[in-house]
Amino acid sequence: MESYMEKYDEWLNNPVIDEESKKELLSIKENRGEIEDRFYKELEFGTAGLRGVIGIGTNRMNKYTVTKATQGLANYIIKKQGQNKGVAIAYDCRIMSKEFSEYTANCLNANGIKTYVFEDLRPTPELSFAVRELGCIAGIVITASHNPPEYNGYKVYWEDGAQIVEPTDKEIIDEVNKVSDFATIKTMDKEEAIEKGLYNIIGEEIDNRYIEELKKLVVNEDAIKKTQKDIKIVYTPLHGTGGMLAKRILKEIGFENVFVVKEQEKPDGHFPTVSYPNPEDPKAFELALELAKKVEADVILANDPDADRIGIYVKDAKNNEYIQFNGNMTGNLIAEYILSQKKANGTLPTNGAIIKTIVSSNMTDAIAKEYGVRLFSTLTGFKNIAKIIRECEQKQSYKCLFSYEESYGCIIGTHARDKDGIVAVMTICEAVAYYKMHGLTLWEQMNKMYEKYGYYKERQMAITLKGIEGAEEIRKMMENMRNNPPKEIAGLKVKSFGDYSKQEIVDENGNKTSTGLPKSNVLYFDLEKNSWVCVRPSGTEPKIKFYMGVCEKSMIGADNKLEALEKEVKQMSENAKK
Repeated sequence: MESYMEKYDEWLNNPVIDEESKKELLSIKENRGEIEDRFYKELEFGTAGLRGVIGIGTNRMNKYTVTKATQGLANYIIKKQGQNKGVAIAYDCRIMSKEFSEYTANCLNANGIKTYVFEDLRPTPELSFAVRELGCIAGIVITASHNPPEYNGYKVYWEDGAQIVEPTDKEIIDEVNKVSDFATIKTMDKEEAIEKGLYNIIGEEIDNRYIEELKKLVVNEDAIKKTQKDIKIVYTPLHGTGGMLAKRILKEIGFENVFVVKEQEKPDGHFPTVSYPNPEDPKAFELALELAKKVEADVILANDPDADRIGIYVKDAKNNEYIQFNGNMTGNLIAEYILSQKKANGTLPTNGAIIKTIVSSNMTDAIAKEYGVRLFSTLTGFKNIAKIIRECEQKQSYKCLFSYEESYGCIIGTHARDKDGIVAVMTICEAVAYYKMHGLTLWEQMNKMYEKYGYYKERQMAITLKGIEGAEEIRKMMENMRNNPPKEIAGLKVKSFGDYSKQEIVDENGNKTSTGLPKSNVLYFDLEKNSWVCVRPSGTEPKIKFYMGVCEKSMIGADNKLEALEKEVKQMSENAKK
């Protein structure tokens, strides 16, 4: 096995690596730690594609690692005889996103594969929509979602508009891994590709079709008409791709008072006003909150840079302060709104369904039961939600109305097969209109839901462990918890223990049942009194994540119970390190 220094020297002496890249490598020749981090492993093409820090090296996002992935994907597409169907390509505002999209298109074109490249940056959900709309075999979006500025990524979608899943993901990974020599990677001049009809530019027409699909998902136009002049909305794209389409959909469905955070409106991959462009992070809302207080906004909305996630703050009418909703609160609020409206106007189908992930709120189960719709629970990652949507369509069994995961991502309807922060902006503003018509803020509505279903509260805790040592520590922690599951956590009895790597759930009496889901490195502790804990390593970051949830009869009761549970989970994580 080559050492990282051997790989470093190999790149320095490889005639395929250009002089600019070699200059960057020479600049770190005295920094063994940096060389190790760049070359100790290959940037892995995983089930979501690539994601990593931008720079030269095997463990970095650069034109060589990007085109290696593309050549492997091209080989797979040719095997599947999909070259004429083509590949849709989108990119976000990040550093090198446009360049990576061009390298990707040039490589696909050189392999005889048509590409449909967006003329300018676009949200990830629109790429998902475009794949199906254009009948492509695949889609690629260059984005690192909400990661810090030094990151970029490469996500692959298949012909149903969803991120690749088994067995396609493994088959593509195999093809990527077979590309061992950069000299075998094909490329083509863009002008030549355009002349040959291989490189096609897309944009406005797809925007129009996407917007029309979103408009069909409005469930109460009357509420918007009656309150549109009174509602004030603050929106920020956090320097990302969401601004154009979010503003457009709100305007076209009738909202008149939309205030965009000017300092964050222009796309900028350096994210100058935020250290972390994530709508989960309260710091990302500082400028939006200032503007909201000035204009007395009813709601504040933020998309992440590729506009597949949504974060919101809502006004508390009692003290004029703004309260942050987490992903579970937002998901449950939307689910309740859509299902109640559809029931009221007679459009709730008898075979309706909603989908969530296993680490999302149990309040969703209660909402599904209330409206008589089927609830599906699946593994973390929207590709797993998309798989259920696809299966429901193929079997013509259920009509999927709404899907979400706790990590601030959801989709209303099935027009795209990934999280859609633009449609979420639209539906939340519609909900603001409806509840305002009935004298309620979104916070007051959330409290009505707590009174109706129970005070469900959830929390997530993440431990970051970087590098080779960190990866090994995470592996050991998972093994320790897997082999020594507790009988109780924070005084709550463990009713069952799910080890998703074995696809089995063992109850307190030792009875085993199947998870009914694919193998995954996830541990789930179902506790008494509607409480739970789930543990999994992150698929995209050097972290181990702990999720937990409780339900009580009061807010204070739920808060206290959650505090006790988190304290115990922290201890559990410390014990697992030993």
